[in-house]
Amino acid sequence: MSSETGPDENVSDENLPSEQEKAHGEVTGQDNPFADPGVPPHEHRIQDIDERAAKRSERTVAFLFTLSMLATVGFIASYVAFPVDKIIYVWPLGHVSALNLSLGLTLGVALFCIGAGAVHWARTLMSDEEMVDERHPVAAEPAVREKVISDFKQGAKESALGRRKLIRNTMFGAVALVPLSGVVLLRDLGPLPEDKLRHTAWSKGKLLVNENTNQPLRPEDIAVGSLAFARPEGLDHEDEDFNNEIAKAALMLVRLEPKDIKDKRELDWSHEGIVAFSKICTHVGCPVSLYEQQTHHVLCPCHQSTFDLSDGARVLFGPAGHPLPQLNISVNKDGYLEALGDFEEPVGPAFWERG
Repeated sequence: MSSETGPDENVSDENLPSEQEKAHGEVTGQDNPFADPGVPPHEHRIQDIDERAAKRSERTVAFLFTLSMLATVGFIASYVAFPVDKIIYVWPLGHVSALNLSLGLTLGVALFCIGAGAVHWARTLMSDEEMVDERHPVAAEPAVREKVISDFKQGAKESALGRRKLIRNTMFGAVALVPLSGVVLLRDLGPLPEDKLRHTAWSKGKLLVNENTNQPLRPEDIAVGSLAFARPEGLDHEDEDFNNEIAKAALMLVRLEPKDIKDKRELDWSHEGIVAFSKICTHVGCPVSLYEQQTHHVLCPCHQSTFDLSDGARVLFGPAGHPLPQLNISVNKDGYLEALGDFEEPVGPAFWERG
């Protein structure tokens, strides 16, 4: 006849962890879920146990470094061989500069091969043994900190920096000014950029000359809803710099009903509803020439940027970043349209120094 026993009668106290073991973290396994698992066993790479594999990795690294050297030589050769204006067709890039393409490719290959070779060297041939470095307190010992602070205070006291204000101020001045000597070296980078992008051939009193007839324009020459193009007086097709100047000064004239003009400044800068805007699109500089009479919208044929000429030429659609600049115009005593100054902002696409 068997006797019944309780569930804990067969468990010995010797098998249970003591309180001291629990306090010192000596309980492992399932009894202590926070036990340190330690470092896993080290697994050797194939290069560590097979010298032929190590030699292959060595040759791969050497090949990458050699390819980098050849690419650098190609970079120098491309710089010498290709003229700046040589254009080639490369699918799918289209027509590109041969010099820029060759320099970019060779330099990219040279840098990539150095990095790839170094990474392959580190991952296959350098030692990968795991090392455990126990952390140590970052802060110094209290005695060391006290000594450093004491030495600093003693040095500050002995320097008399607080009392010798003349020395202190002149020292700060010398330290602050000496970096300015490096600014002189910037002179060798080339001449200062000329401020040509902000100004055009327009100025106060310049007459608006019709692009087709080469005659000054009168208000009656422009009918309501019509579009005309003008250039500044004195800008001749035979001038050596004509193309550069007309690229900035090309003007578009549209006559609107004054009641249809929504922007107050646009109305103030117009004459009897005749508004003058730059013909150069503010996206990439294409000539704007497609005018829709009913909506007063003008369209750039290159990338379909659309501007509202009745509302300050603001952008309605497309990639253009800002409105077309407006030219302030009036009529002189002889009845001809004239400019009252230059555009107040740069024409065409935005550029790095646009303010």
